[in-house]
Amino acid sequence: MKKRKQTRTKKIGKHIDYGRLLYMGFLCAVLAASLCLPAFAATPTIWEKATEIMKDVYNQILLISTIAAVVCAAVALLLMNFSKSGKTVDESRAWLKRIAITWAILNSLGFIMAYVTPFFSGGKWNG
Repeated sequence: MKKRKQTRTKKIGKHIDYGRLLYMGFLCAVLAASLCLPAFAATPTIWEKATEIMKDVYNQILLISTIAAVVCAAVALLLMNFSKSGKTVDESRAWLKRIAITWAILNSLGFIMAYVTPFFSGGKWNG
C-alpha cells in the first residue's frame, strides 16, 4: 500500500476591513435617521390627552351602565308582570324608577361636560 503524501495547505485568514465596516455602520445609522418621522411633531397637549381619556372612560361607563340598566329593567318588568304579590309589584315599580333615574343621570353627565368644558379650554376660565 502506498501512503499518500500529505500536502500542507496554507490557511488563508480572512482580513476584516474595519474601515469598510465602520462606513457601512455609519451609512445604516444615517439612513435609519433619515427615514424616521419626527415623533414630536404631533404630540398632544396635556389638556387634549386628558379630554381624550375622559371621553373614553365616560363612553365605557356609559356602555356598561346601559347594558346593566337594560338587564335590571327587564328583570324588574318581568317581576312586575308575572308576580301575584302586590308587594313584589310595588318593589319592582320602585326599582324600575330608580334604574331609569340613575341611567338618565349618567347619560346627562356627558351633556353637562360638553357644555361646561368649553369654559375651561386651555386650562383657563373663559366665562
